[in-house]
Amino acid sequence: MNIAKSNGIELAWESFGETNGEVVLLIAGLGTQMIRWTAPFCAELVALGYRVVRFDNRDAGYSTHLDAQPAVDFGALASALQAGHRPEVPYTLYDMAADAIGLLDALGVAQAHVVGRSMGGMIAQIMASEHGSRVLSLTSIMSSTGNPALPHAAPDAMAMMMQPMPDPYSDRAGFLSRSSAFARHIAGVGYPFDEEAHHAMVSEELNRAYDPAGTGRQIAAVGVAGDRRARLSGVTAPTLVIHGSDDPLFLPACGRDTAASIPAAELLMIDGMGHDLPAGVWRQVAGRIDSVARRAVSA
Repeated sequence: MNIAKSNGIELAWESFGETNGEVVLLIAGLGTQMIRWTAPFCAELVALGYRVVRFDNRDAGYSTHLDAQPAVDFGALASALQAGHRPEVPYTLYDMAADAIGLLDALGVAQAHVVGRSMGGMIAQIMASEHGSRVLSLTSIMSSTGNPALPHAAPDAMAMMMQPMPDPYSDRAGFLSRSSAFARHIAGVGYPFDEEAHHAMVSEELNRAYDPAGTGRQIAAVGVAGDRRARLSGVTAPTLVIHGSDDPLFLPACGRDTAASIPAAELLMIDGMGHDLPAGVWRQVAGRIDSVARRAVSA
């Protein structure tokens, strides 16, 4: 693991593959760490000739945690948004996109193929719309545009996500059990849920960092992100949108809306996939990332 200075903070990052390969930059989702882009998935992209860079977003993993910022008042945040106001938040997704651009600067990478999942997909979209000269291709996975007309997440999935979690230091078994229950709930029916692998992943994340307040700050950044469709209409990078037909957090309409908002975007709707990236789709997803990357190079 390495540390790079970027946009006034420090980002933890790792690289796979030869340093002279075209870079695929992987951006993690809400409250998760770079290791959710598993080493075997990264290896699929390396086998296709890419240098793969994954990193911890701010307030996650080994990157800077903004502990000096006040705790997010979710009630006040929701009330302000419902009233049509944009409340002050510790930072925005635009700041997080600038973090990723700063990481590319620190690595001496002029352009990259940018891939984001969930919140990371939103950050990737902003990179493509606001820093288009740095983005060779865009892949947005299980994400959304912020279009307020889109259907909301399934109520039962949202209820599970917002429930307080057991303290992992005093009740690690309870934390892992609740985490697995939620992950199983948002996974699709088309692929087996690997509870042992999920426990191992979450345990590794707990060993690296645990910061629910940091996740709260990320939630606030998502909450004020607004509708990005007007900006996405100007994206020129070849774009792939990947979504699961069983996603209960960002319903399939969100993937379709993302693809419709970006000129000439391709949509890959994976039957039976939920709000996750199961091992059964890794090779297919890597191959499609390669295809859109090749479109960028040929252009």
